[in-house]
Amino acid sequence: WIDEDMADVLTHKATAFLEQHQQQPFFLMFATQDIHVPRVPHSRFAGKSGLGLRGDVILQLDACVGQLLDKLDALKLANDTLVIFTSDNGPVLDDGYVDEANERLGSHDPNGPWRAGKYSRFEGGTRIPMLVRYPAKIAEGQLSDALFGQVDLCHSLARLAGVSLPENVCIDSRDELDTLLGIDKTGRSHLIHEAGELSLRMGKFKFIPPGKSRDKLGPWNDATIAKPGALYDLASDAGETNDIAGSNPAQLEKMIRQVAAIRAAGDR
Repeated sequence: WIDEDMADVLTHKATAFLEQHQQQPFFLMFATQDIHVPRVPHSRFAGKSGLGLRGDVILQLDACVGQLLDKLDALKLANDTLVIFTSDNGPVLDDGYVDEANERLGSHDPNGPWRAGKYSRFEGGTRIPMLVRYPAKIAEGQLSDALFGQVDLCHSLARLAGVSLPENVCIDSRDELDTLLGIDKTGRSHLIHEAGELSLRMGKFKFIPPGKSRDKLGPWNDATIAKPGALYDLASDAGETNDIAGSNPAQLEKMIRQVAAIRAAGDR
């Protein structure tokens, strides 16, 4: 590898794959190294963001994804192709790499209204970006608050493709295709979140069991969740600043029992 060329090589391989399989159904996972590591942008993007290496490789990632979308357009496949753009965790700044992520951040707020980031059980760690495009089936410009987990992609995409999965494959996954396509506006009744330890979403409520959880935008800051755990109403408190466990004992107990039942069953 030449680090500066990695993004171009991966994008070239991906666009070539689209050309080769344009006459048949295909699945492409474009697992780019941007914006992870190595953060070594090509000279076309180096210094262009004004936000350091992190900003530069975000520009590079955007350009690479743009090339894939342009290729779908050129092959006249865009209308009937489901495109999902998502991340594996929330943002992080100080993750041990010398890339001036903090120093060059400027006025950018990576986690928006959410508390904490990567490594955390707070929403900043477990809530992730997810954009879905499928012109033949999804009207553009929609925003969904439905509860959906990436673990559900397995069974949801299997139904979309018209295939059945073996009984013991992806046991945590659920068929949430209607949620993915924007038809179901509610989604899952509950969803386990994992960031080292577990937390639980159930409707508008978020429960974090006792223990430590990362706080702020780095792995070096801990918040301690006291017994019996913390409960937040995300509809009115997106930033998880007001622990309502004490004033909502019935909801708290319901979610404690749900976590215990999920652990016991081994099915999240």
